Amino acid sequence: MSAVKQYSINLLAWYDDHRREFEWRDRGMTPYQIWLSEVMLQQTGTKTVTPYYLRFIARFPTVAALAEAEPGEVLKLWAGLGYYARGRNLHRAAEMVMAEFGGEFPDQESLLLRLPGVGTYTAAAIAAIAFDRRAVVVDGNVERILSRYFAVEEFLPQAKPRLRELAEQVTPQLRNGDFAQASFDLGATICRPRNPDCGHCPLRRDCRALAMDAVESFPKKGPKPQRPQRFGTVFWLEDETGNLLLRHRPPQGLLGGMVEIPSSEWQAVRPNGQVVTDEFFYKQLEWQETGITVSHVFTHFALELQVIRAFTAQALVVEPPWFWARREELPHLALPSLFRKVIKQMERF
Repeated sequence: MSAVKQYSINLLAWYDDHRREFEWRDRGMTPYQIWLSEVMLQQTGTKTVTPYYLRFIARFPTVAALAEAEPGEVLKLWAGLGYYARGRNLHRAAEMVMAEFGGEFPDQESLLLRLPGVGTYTAAAIAAIAFDRRAVVVDGNVERILSRYFAVEEFLPQAKPRLRELAEQVTPQLRNGDFAQASFDLGATICRPRNPDCGHCPLRRDCRALAMDAVESFPKKGPKPQRPQRFGTVFWLEDETGNLLLRHRPPQGLLGGMVEIPSSEWQAVRPNGQVVTDEFFYKQLEWQETGITVSHVFTHFALELQVIRAFTAQALVVEPPWFWARREELPHLALPSLFRKVIKQMERF
């Protein structure tokens, strides 16, 4: 039997004995629950996702419940999970399922792709896992496994079309949901990026990279571009009772719709004590250096923020998107992890 045909047979046989258990893998899971898990698992590991998934299902047990929620409530539950556009798209997609699909998730990839936040991979995964459609599911795990199994010499990302062709060839006609999840499990536990456990791999007999003794040389990758560095200043402003001045970010863009501690623009040059800002309150107050610097890494750049502090005897009168928040309210607001880092540091100040 050819290596192509043997691929799915061996992988599914291994999966039957080594299947990982997750909250979203019970046989009776609804398409809504599978969609929710797949969106959360984009760029995020299972250990991080599990508690968020359980909280979301408890609060929004159906797509109708999610669609009826306020966007701010959805983002509040999402806070800390990162890639916040996913949270906004989650709510928009739920509304679309209710308005355009009668509350039922479509079972075709072409229709799933119309949902906000659902790309090629996620549409294929939902079609395969929720509806057992034959769908070619390709993520980083699949690319890594295939590149090793077939010893694909092309560099990523140029190799992606070739890897998709190979994925099409090895995808079986039956058990598509199991096949997709078997690939995820194999990539996470056996065919890992580093220190792969080739001795326990169900594909080892026909793996060309293993035969070459060069498993960790695949997939071939060019040098990573350097991540740009940006800098800024956080304005920690308290009134006489300890309330903190916050604001809602614009609904679109980075951290859209989330709550933030106000800051200057994030620029490529380190401030070095020179704060340039047009915030209405800055020149009215006396600011103190805290010596606190918070670092955070986004997908496309790294950020370093210095924190300065000021007090106002009487709370400034502000209008939306600005608002004052009591300190005990902070854990319950839709604050992204960047600003939770700031809060954690300031609590020790």
